[in-house]
This record gives sequence, structure tokens and C-alpha cells, in this order.
Amino acid sequence: MLTEARLKEMGDKKKKATIFIRLVSAAGTGFFYVKKKPSRMVEKLEFRKFDPRVNRHVLFTEAKMK
Repeated sequence: MLTEARLKEMGDKKKKATIFIRLVSAAGTGFFYVKKKPSRMVEKLEFRKFDPRVNRHVLFTEAKMK
């Protein structure tokens, strides 16, 4: 039999503070980075990072994890 304290614990589920996102290369190589992002941040992330497949820095834009 469940006690009141145990029932209260089961109902206290928190949402995750961060989510994982993919940063996909704009060069079209299929290369991506995985990064954590605060779940409350609404704007899309964009970074200029190194893509080893084209051997230069390119724009990486946010995409959902599959």
C-alpha cells in the first residue's frame, strides 16, 4: 500500500531544464554537432563552426533531434 508521502513524490515530476538540439551544417555535408539548449529559450540557435568535411568554417543552424 502506498503512503501519502510516496504518492506525493510520484506526482512531483519536473520538466527538464535543457534539451538536446542538432546543429546542422549549411554546407549540406550532413555533418552536425549536438548541443544543450535551455528549454525556455525560444529563438533558434545559429553558430559559425568548423565543418571538417569541407575544411572551413560554415554556418550551423538548429534542427530537432530525430
